[in-house]
Amino acid sequence: MRFETYIPTEQLKPFVKAYAVIESQGEITNRVLPGTSFALAFRIRGQISYLNDNNKTVLPTVAFSGLKKSVRLINYAPHSAAIIVLFKETGASVFFKQPLHELFEQSISLDNFFSSLEISLVEERLAESESLASKITVVEEFLFSKIIHHNPDKLVSEAIAKIYSAKGNIRIKELANDLYISQDAFEKRFRKRTGATPKQFSYIVKMNAVIRQSKIDTPLLDVAFENGYYDQPHFNKDFKIFTGQAPTDFFKSASFW
Repeated sequence: MRFETYIPTEQLKPFVKAYAVIESQGEITNRVLPGTSFALAFRIRGQISYLNDNNKTVLPTVAFSGLKKSVRLINYAPHSAAIIVLFKETGASVFFKQPLHELFEQSISLDNFFSSLEISLVEERLAESESLASKITVVEEFLFSKIIHHNPDKLVSEAIAKIYSAKGNIRIKELANDLYISQDAFEKRFRKRTGATPKQFSYIVKMNAVIRQSKIDTPLLDVAFENGYYDQPHFNKDFKIFTGQAPTDFFKSASFW
């Protein structure tokens, strides 16, 4: 399997973290852990599916995925490939008018947001482009044409920075107070920009921090206590929802990104 990342052009850097290119020679299943980025996947070859209880759900040619609190198992058929746009935390809101929080735990076809004709034209251009660089250019030109506004919300950006600094262990009411805004108004603004509530977003940040800490030789119970858990069973339950595996099994065998 080939996995490479590419940096966006300067015009799109404020909104896009990177482009991930995945190519599979044989059949492979990726374990994709929840993150704080919306993802827009352009399938350029083969077939890509979600796996759920051994059932396959074929993804559309261009799929837009919201944030999730649980792992995704993505199956690549032999000789499949995709370009995945990984947005920055508030980046996707620049391109879409629709309420992005409605996509939490969802992956849907991009033609729910833009016309089928537009999507078909992008698909045709991707098929006609021979090099990977030219395909990424097609994707970038499409994104650039869809920018609605560029009005950064400094309050939400500051909230995100505080959540990361606290590794997700933060009380939302206290966070809102620190930002001198009511909790209700804060949650609405945060959800509009990130596609998740502050609590959901903090949970994703916390669990990713747990996984990074656990790669170091630290007892899992200590990691659980350091991240706000009062007992091992509660920690194990959240960990299994997030990764699809118990902690011991995950660190023994998991291959993920």
